[in-house]
Amino acid sequence: MKTLNTFYIGGQWVEPSAGGTQTDIVNPATETLTGHLAMGTAQDADRAVAAARSAFPAWSESSRAERVALLERIVECYRARLDDIAEAVRIEIGAPITLCRHLQAAIGLSQLEAALETLRHFEFETHHEKSYVRREAVGVAALITPWNWPLNQIAAKVAPAIAAGCTVVLKPSEIAPLDAVIFAEIMHAAGTPPGVFNMIFGEGRVVGARLSSHADVDMVSITGSTRAGVEVAVSAALTVKRVAQELGGKSPLLILDDADLQQAVTSGVMQCMVNSGQTCVAPTRMLVPRERYDNAIAIAAEVANGIVVGDPADPATRMGPISNRAQYEKVQHMIRTGIEEGARVIAGGPGKPEGFAQGFYARPTVFADVSNGMKIAREEIFGPVLVMIPYDGEEHAIAIANDTEYGLAGYIATSNPDRARRVAARLRVGSVRINGAMLDITVPFGGYKTSGNGREYGREGLAEFLECKSVTG
Repeated sequence: MKTLNTFYIGGQWVEPSAGGTQTDIVNPATETLTGHLAMGTAQDADRAVAAARSAFPAWSESSRAERVALLERIVECYRARLDDIAEAVRIEIGAPITLCRHLQAAIGLSQLEAALETLRHFEFETHHEKSYVRREAVGVAALITPWNWPLNQIAAKVAPAIAAGCTVVLKPSEIAPLDAVIFAEIMHAAGTPPGVFNMIFGEGRVVGARLSSHADVDMVSITGSTRAGVEVAVSAALTVKRVAQELGGKSPLLILDDADLQQAVTSGVMQCMVNSGQTCVAPTRMLVPRERYDNAIAIAAEVANGIVVGDPADPATRMGPISNRAQYEKVQHMIRTGIEEGARVIAGGPGKPEGFAQGFYARPTVFADVSNGMKIAREEIFGPVLVMIPYDGEEHAIAIANDTEYGLAGYIATSNPDRARRVAARLRVGSVRINGAMLDITVPFGGYKTSGNGREYGREGLAEFLECKSVTG
């Protein structure tokens, strides 16, 4: 049983202010209590912001060499804690241990290394005849991160922020606190100057609201639901601070008529189901040529039914539980909604897999006979649920793909590279992956429409934390 009752502020572990509450840390695989977490107050947010504001003048004037040296130390300290991080993520969100080791923990390290490499080559000053442009740290950055890929989002925000010369206040998800505490320990062990990195826990409506409205916070970067992103933007508007948002998605996979159907459908199902479907960028709408639809349905059902659901501690497990009770209940509600709407379940369905009495386990579920107007095709479910939609011709497929309030990502399967480029250009999304390509963290990531604004990763991700100053004469 763990009790997490301190916050990291000003280079020290400090006790929360009076008046805070506690929340339970629950293992989603067993539904058992594994610890307690102290939840902060607005006063705690004020203390963390004050520490970051105090540290900003010196850190914003630090040299590239100093920032590179710090990030190098952070990378080494993180690498030494990889096993601890993987185990923490397994316990807190129920991700399979193999996924935790190879992706959940490892991608945080990759984000740190990528930010370090970007910093080494970033141009902070450019010259234009009699003028020059300086790129300077925006100030104190509040970073709000989710529970589904916790280390990826923490590292993808913290690393470029401090590389830019910002000081930060991190508010991780209370659902995934164990890995965040380890990350704070890494930052301390690496010798991060006091106040450059601060971390507190708390509810969005309390701590998140205070950070986003705080006059001494210059920027908020949030990854979360579209609802949460809107709330942060509204709260931040009164102080006219910068807001970067990476929000929800309902990403389409366009399987074109020249694609290898077996490969495309298999890849699409597996990409949808990874991390129990709790990935904002997952291809949750599979668009298939009508003449190949029946074959695609048969392939998808076979693949989904073959996914091994089990104990996250078992290396053979490919899908663990949903990460918390509220999300499990939402997923079950959406599966029932799909059935009520007239969609046909070809794999999975409501309830837990056979043999699971405890744990927030859901069945890998695939719906056929779906129209793009159904609720299950329009709302982000954030669980292991795939919908399959038939289309008539390339133009129809593109129209369906773009007929959504979201615009985070798109996927294309085709054997023709020129066709892939042409279709990619017409998708109203922030990123496109072709033929099962993996995420590339060296290029910008972010969304169109209600999937957010701003970009993470690469040069553009670092630039989000910078202001431009023109000097002439």
